[in-house]
Amino acid sequence: MAEHKMRYLATRQAGDPLPEEENKPEKDGENSEETNRPLESDDRKESAKATDEIFGIPRSRSKKEKDDIWVKKEYLLFDLDGTLTDPKLGITSCVQYALKSFGIDEPDLDKLEPFIGPPLLDSFKEFYGFDDEKAQAAVEKYRERFKDVGIFENEIYRGVPEMLKKLKQRGLHLGVASSKPTVFVERILEHFHIKDYFEVVVGSELDGTRSDKAEVVLEALRRFFPNGRVQKHKVFMIGDRKFDVIGAKNVGVESVAVSYGYGDMEELMQAHADYIVRSVEELKRFLLRGYEDMDRDLNNFQKMWILISQFVIFVAMRGFVRNACGVALDAMGIQNVSDNVSTLILGISFIAAGAAIFKVARGIVKRTIQDMYLTHLKKDPNSLYGVLAVMSIALSLGLAMLFNLGGFVKGSEEFQKIAEIQASASLWVALLTYGLIAPIAEELLFRGVMYGYVRKFFDVRTAIIGSAILFGVYHGNMVQALNATILGYFMAYAYEYFGDFKVPIFMHVGMNVLALIIEYSGLGKTGFVCWPVCIVFLVLGISCAFFLARRKRL
Repeated sequence: MAEHKMRYLATRQAGDPLPEEENKPEKDGENSEETNRPLESDDRKESAKATDEIFGIPRSRSKKEKDDIWVKKEYLLFDLDGTLTDPKLGITSCVQYALKSFGIDEPDLDKLEPFIGPPLLDSFKEFYGFDDEKAQAAVEKYRERFKDVGIFENEIYRGVPEMLKKLKQRGLHLGVASSKPTVFVERILEHFHIKDYFEVVVGSELDGTRSDKAEVVLEALRRFFPNGRVQKHKVFMIGDRKFDVIGAKNVGVESVAVSYGYGDMEELMQAHADYIVRSVEELKRFLLRGYEDMDRDLNNFQKMWILISQFVIFVAMRGFVRNACGVALDAMGIQNVSDNVSTLILGISFIAAGAAIFKVARGIVKRTIQDMYLTHLKKDPNSLYGVLAVMSIALSLGLAMLFNLGGFVKGSEEFQKIAEIQASASLWVALLTYGLIAPIAEELLFRGVMYGYVRKFFDVRTAIIGSAILFGVYHGNMVQALNATILGYFMAYAYEYFGDFKVPIFMHVGMNVLALIIEYSGLGKTGFVCWPVCIVFLVLGISCAFFLARRKRL
């Protein structure tokens, strides 16, 4: 069996302590009567298929959907005990009450914590050696106290109501899937005034039926999708115990385990939870995919203004500083400056332009990376970075040759003039300005600000294409515009693919440095620039792009 890769979400650094109050319950259940038992790993796949056939739910999740990291989870199923509420006092006090009726006195409620989560019937058998008849009697005694008293000895975790409200505002479909009897689940939700957030509430029956977690989840899916077309790839099962994880796997949906409940990290990892979060805040951020702090109510004009304003600030600051340097030189009586000084002044103007938008860019990049992190929990192998490097070099050289051999360069006087100016400075000055400073500043604007904002307001595809077009338009002349649009597309794609803002920066710097070296070495005026070489580079670059796309779909 292939090794299972558990993905661990940590919005803090691993090992950082949680704030003491973060997951404390707010002061204002019967035990989660889980009867879901772990299956042997080799049987899980068959079990999932079997349960679907038994309950009449088609397995709609294709391999394509499984590998698509951009499938949004629109249906969220929450366990109750240990996930939404802390039932410790109620459950342990009722267990204590039941044990006392059998002459067993257990004054330490902490010792009864193992009863939280597993099936009550099994717990009485395992922990106190009760036989079937005695264990069933203990469950009845437990419920005697629980139905009127223990059910309300319960606390809701801090931040849960706010999280549910935010999820609902985003249009997500919420449900509860608990192995606790439905009648008790509904009373608890009503008690904490959160029942209205849930479209579906499913629990077990008092007669003991539908107590298996997989059965509960399947019934919840049936109610979410009454037309029979169950979209399992759009569903998360969220819970704190291995029973929730295993139940989700047996049904075929992904699981999000919470370690702030009553299942420890070791238990959740051994159960192979798909994701693990450590707090309600982390859970909220994970489920909202980084959209929780974006104002989605802005009209189109406001959205466009946000984009345009940063572009205008960047261009205006670059022009202002460049002109200011010219005025300063004139004031000092310096009328003519060398090409190196002129190029360095341009570099200074790019630094100023980048600094003008840096604060905004840093905030957007931080939020974008945080959002991307949720789909990049598994580190990409180094080999993919190698493929990206080859793709960048091949496409950069291939496109340059294509525009040259195709007559585009000769047909653009504006481009020839710009190329002549860039080649007038010495190599080290050109490398500093055009190979380092300008690319970094431009990445702050186009991949940092432009891409980040479009991605938040719209979607990934629109962001990649839109930022690439803006990058092309920015360059002005037709040759650079076409080249920048194509390469801008791949830089934005790589940013999204690897989830690291340094990737497009290195790509941009690398391609500019490569172009400068070829120009200053004279290689561009030799037989190296020919159609066969051009075609080889273009085919190689496109092949690498297809290889990356096949490894991970965006």
